[in-house]
Amino acid sequence: MFSIERSGYYAWLKRKPSKRDQANDVLDKKIIQLFNDHKSRCGSPRIMKDLHESGELCSKNRVAKRMKSLNLYAKPKRKFKITTDSKHNLPVADNLLNRDFSASAPNQKYVGDITYIWTSEGWMYLAVVIDLYSRAVIGWSIQATMTRQLVCDALMMALWRRGFPRDVLFHSDRGSQYCSADYQKMLKQHGFICSMSRKGNCWDNSVAESFFNSLKTELIYTETYATREIAKQSIFNYIETYYNRVRRHSYIGFISPVKFEAQYKLVR
Repeated sequence: MFSIERSGYYAWLKRKPSKRDQANDVLDKKIIQLFNDHKSRCGSPRIMKDLHESGELCSKNRVAKRMKSLNLYAKPKRKFKITTDSKHNLPVADNLLNRDFSASAPNQKYVGDITYIWTSEGWMYLAVVIDLYSRAVIGWSIQATMTRQLVCDALMMALWRRGFPRDVLFHSDRGSQYCSADYQKMLKQHGFICSMSRKGNCWDNSVAESFFNSLKTELIYTETYATREIAKQSIFNYIETYYNRVRRHSYIGFISPVKFEAQYKLVR
């Protein structure tokens, strides 16, 4: 019916997959495993780095092609939304950071910011402190209300974690929480230098905004939280067990913040 010779059909039955097909089959299984381990959060550059670390040498283009054939795509990012409450009469600091997000060692420059998360019990708010050297989240706090205590608790965690360093440049937006007397008092007590973004300019604090974008794309938008406590535990796991220790950051050479700081300690 199909004009196929009997001999050709039996030859096809005996034909084995090519070496390339066999190699792709092995690679595909590894890619699927890594993609699932990262919960669909990573694209081909980070998957390639994981493969290289495991001893599988392959190019980024090949990994990208295999992921496309497997219909594996990292979760797409969304545009972030400005939530800063800068309509107040509290004193503000100059923009000393001036978008220089580089640092040659830990504890030179920190940035902080606040974002919101929806749960079935209502809104909750997350404040973070990030070390610009490694992009590690070194302090964070979650509360049901967006008060000055929220940012004070996040800063206190960072201070304890880093051994109370001094002369650190701390950059934030002009939100009332960061301009409050209590927060500014904490900065002065520990010898921090205060820097603030220009009014209405989210790019002046883009590292913190980028972290929130990753958090929401890779976690928050994929979950439905019944309670604030469940959301808090979920965010804790993302920050402490995944983002800081596992997730590869492009700025620091596609390794995790913890590994990057470990390299600094070895050099020292």
